[in-house]
Amino acid sequence: MAINTLEKAALFQKSLDLLAVQELTTGWMDKNAGQVKYSGGKEVKIPKMELDGLGNYDMDNGFERGSVKLEYETREMTQDRGRSFSLDPREVDESNFVPEASRVMGEFQRTRVIPEIDAYRISKVATDVIAADKAGMIEYGYTPGATDTSALRKLKEAIKASRDSYLGPLVCQATSDFILELEMELSDRIRVADFAKGGIVTKVPMVDGVPIIETSSDRMVTSIKINDGKTEGQKQGGFEKGTSAKDINFFVSPSTAPIAVTKLDNMRIFDPNTNQKANAWLLDYRRFHDLWTLDNQIKHVFLSIKEAKS
Repeated sequence: MAINTLEKAALFQKSLDLLAVQELTTGWMDKNAGQVKYSGGKEVKIPKMELDGLGNYDMDNGFERGSVKLEYETREMTQDRGRSFSLDPREVDESNFVPEASRVMGEFQRTRVIPEIDAYRISKVATDVIAADKAGMIEYGYTPGATDTSALRKLKEAIKASRDSYLGPLVCQATSDFILELEMELSDRIRVADFAKGGIVTKVPMVDGVPIIETSSDRMVTSIKINDGKTEGQKQGGFEKGTSAKDINFFVSPSTAPIAVTKLDNMRIFDPNTNQKANAWLLDYRRFHDLWTLDNQIKHVFLSIKEAKS
């Protein structure tokens, strides 16, 4: 019986989506996508709200009128990414297509797609914080483990800086090196809490009620270069650290500040008889996504950078 390629593509997509939720360290940013308006194409509308504060109540005239200003800022999605893979029918037939294709696409998602999405999102947050340049919200020149430094103090100072003007829930994204120093300082006294992302609950360390998400250092950079997959020198695709990028130790952010939007995340399968390009199984993967940080919340994000300010 011939394989139903549409059905298999749907099954693969479900598995890839589950893998992404489990392994994306920035998966917590996806829940904020419900804040945007999307009407098709590349454009999305990001909400901006301004409210008047309290006024005095008058016994004769009652309440002072306040104003609510709700606007939507139009942003354009830029990350339209994809890749196509061929599997030779001499090595893969209908009997072993599912396990072989699952292995290939699972490895692709785990080692190529997820790291790029994480790195892109983190670099966008860092770029926005650096551009905002709010006093006291960026620290340069700190290396975890350096003499006469305390990871715990650095994190507590960052949390305090964010909470000076924001009282909502915070999330910390940090490198393994920073978390190691934190754990060594706290020994067995570090608290562990449940952290949910995309319906998956994991155990993460927590300080002052702020969950800390461990992230590999190659994704914690202030800028990345996105390879197009076709230009000479970029044919390998994927991403690499930007030429002027700096290494991030950690950042503390309101959980609602980064808005990650994915408008297309799908997979197509063509069997050798349907594939018009070659006598081979064809696997196409495409993801259309982007991330923005709310203008009225970027000022609450604290960023710690390893290198000195240039």
